Amino acid sequence: MRNILAIADKELRSYFASPIAYIIIGLFALLFGWFFFVYLSVFVQRSSQAMMGGGAPNINQDMIRGVFLNSAVIILFVMPMITMRTYSEEKRSGTIELLLTSPVTDFQIIMGKFLGALGLYAAMLLVTMLYIGVLFVYGNPEWRPIATGYLGLLLMGGCFLSVGLFISSVTKNQIVAGFLTFAVFLMLWVINWMADQSGPVMGAVLKYLSITDHFDDFARGIVDTKHVIYYVTFITFGLFLTAKSVDMERWRG
Repeated sequence: MRNILAIADKELRSYFASPIAYIIIGLFALLFGWFFFVYLSVFVQRSSQAMMGGGAPNINQDMIRGVFLNSAVIILFVMPMITMRTYSEEKRSGTIELLLTSPVTDFQIIMGKFLGALGLYAAMLLVTMLYIGVLFVYGNPEWRPIATGYLGLLLMGGCFLSVGLFISSVTKNQIVAGFLTFAVFLMLWVINWMADQSGPVMGAVLKYLSITDHFDDFARGIVDTKHVIYYVTFITFGLFLTAKSVDMERWRG
């Protein structure tokens, strides 16, 4: 465990040693703030209309849910920027050989890099809590659906990170890794669209594979074990593929 945390700390420090972490966090916070402002404006307008007609809207369902769903779209574009350098940079600079011959296992290397990237992603989500905090100062939202939404974002981000690690481990070019990662993310994002054009069995399979369909309940404040199992299984499979890729690199070396 000590080696994993040491590698994770090294990875996290390397992000903040360059402008990449600040650019990613700033971009994510800016876009999240834009969606927050838009949905807040609409919610205030609807609340004013409801005061005259009765039936006030629910801040969690009518505003925060929409913010979380649009935040998931931002993740689609931001995540490749985090994962594209994890292994590609090691290969480009030639330090991958030193890493693979060091007294640590492949599992420790992979988990360390994954936790380092997850730490940066968690920092991104932490910054957005400043916006949510405004609602608690001036309003009375329910905290449980908000916590559930952040849990869903964290699990979805973990899936993207595990896939991004695998893609980064098969190429030494960061740009190629970034574009391939985005292409795979986009495919996972729109796979449920193809379900509508498929048969009942294939449609059900494609809908289950859709990474966005599993997030919708989290955005509504519902924790369903089948969605948690899906995300955990997805992360495990992505890290397994990364382990196989790293193992091949070790044998080639």
